[in-house]
Amino acid sequence: MLIFGVDFTSAPRPRKPITCAVCVLSAGALRLQHVEALTDFAAFETFLARPGPWVAGFDFPFGQPVSLIRALRWGASWAEVVARVGALSRDEFLAALKAYRDARPPGDKHLLRRTDALVGARSPLMVHRVPVGRMFWAGAPRLLAAGVSVIPCRPTGDSRMALEAYPALVARRWIGTRPYKSDSPARQTLAQRDARCDVLAGLRKHCDDLYGFALDLSDDLAEALLNDGGGDRLDALLCAVQAAWASGQSGYGVPPDADPLEGWIVDPAAAGA
Repeated sequence: MLIFGVDFTSAPRPRKPITCAVCVLSAGALRLQHVEALTDFAAFETFLARPGPWVAGFDFPFGQPVSLIRALRWGASWAEVVARVGALSRDEFLAALKAYRDARPPGDKHLLRRTDALVGARSPLMVHRVPVGRMFWAGAPRLLAAGVSVIPCRPTGDSRMALEAYPALVARRWIGTRPYKSDSPARQTLAQRDARCDVLAGLRKHCDDLYGFALDLSDDLAEALLNDGGGDRLDALLCAVQAAWASGQSGYGVPPDADPLEGWIVDPAAAGA
């Protein structure tokens, strides 16, 4: 089975591309073949059009909190919501989120989806520092336009399966809250590299116990992941680990009562919740 892990950005460029880990899940092992850099959205859309079957984990929120969707009257189905969002310019989308946040009381401005609260993820209303709201605006409409099967938001029966991943959740198993990356080269440290080393060592030793398959990673590729101070290559691999695990689970590891408007992060820590 072809498995992709995609570390996403809402503004891809050569210095900060969308990073894709290309893996194969076979005979009880997930093997990282190579890592691709998608430097613009045209390259990302071409990636989404690759023939299936494949399963991919994407590091961006597929949905928004139900209460926001209802308050803004964006639609009754995920496809309606995402089509509405896709018709907005970036500034219009950001203004809509700001107006919603401004109307809420202090301390309750960045709502969480059920899955965010469960795994400790950021609010999809955030548009600065960790701009996951911008990533939703840039990513979800492209999934819709590509016609891939988006689980659990819009299962289409297509053999290209899109799942929501959260790589920090994998990393935390071995390093807790220790930082392991920075987008700013000036803030990249040896301590962060040591943390990336601990994540890879943990995966190599315990991936089978936690995710049901071994990790097959060459020393050369491991070194490339360790030397990427931005953490994009490692995050892409962690997304692939979550996607590979989900590919073997009933319902892709998504609880039956997960709200399709919000989406769900796939990981053993969130299964059966």
